[in-house]
Amino acid sequence: MAREFDRNLFVMLLAIMIGVIIITYFVADIVNRSKIDILTEEITTIKGQSENFTSLFLKSNVVLDQAREDRAFGNYNFDLAFLWYNSALSEKNSLLMDLYKARGINNCTNAMPNYYNSHLNFEEAKMYYNITKSYTEVEKYLTILDLYIHLTESGLKLTMLRYNISIHLKHLTENLTFDAEKNSVIYLENVTELLFLIEEALAEYEDELEIYDGYQDEIDEYEFFDENR
Repeated sequence: MAREFDRNLFVMLLAIMIGVIIITYFVADIVNRSKIDILTEEITTIKGQSENFTSLFLKSNVVLDQAREDRAFGNYNFDLAFLWYNSALSEKNSLLMDLYKARGINNCTNAMPNYYNSHLNFEEAKMYYNITKSYTEVEKYLTILDLYIHLTESGLKLTMLRYNISIHLKHLTENLTFDAEKNSVIYLENVTELLFLIEEALAEYEDELEIYDGYQDEIDEYEFFDENR
């Protein structure tokens, strides 16, 4: 009986030990699986954030490039408009004056939608750069994104200033007429206020352009430094 009891006790203890081992294994397996699931989720989140950051940053740059392109076309038309205005203003031939006047008005008309579209694209690029910031905590990325945001803000001011100047210049050019008696070009109306508005806006534009170019230089220097670090 004692031997039978000892054998039964041994079998029971062995069964308990095996059960503990099995339970411990399953508990450890569950814990490990939980850790793996958490790690996988974190990796997926990081990967998703990285993909979103890259995608949004590229999209921001594409829209910014479009804003720059539209602004360049606006500048081209504006510079021509100013050239034709000055040519018409100093012309001694009425037919040539009319020709230059028409060209000046036409270039002003073309410049305005260029600046308007550029303004909208600068605004959209700024929005995307701000959204992109929410997908990174890396300091150097946040720094360059802030520079791009400042650049777009300056671009918004530049395009609005040139848009308004284009309107004023168009009105000024439309006021030109040839006085046959004086054999010179005169204004149909009093344009003193208009000339003041243009002069003031041009000065403000030059100040803002310096700010814009400064941000662009910072971006170029920062990216160059980062690539060679």
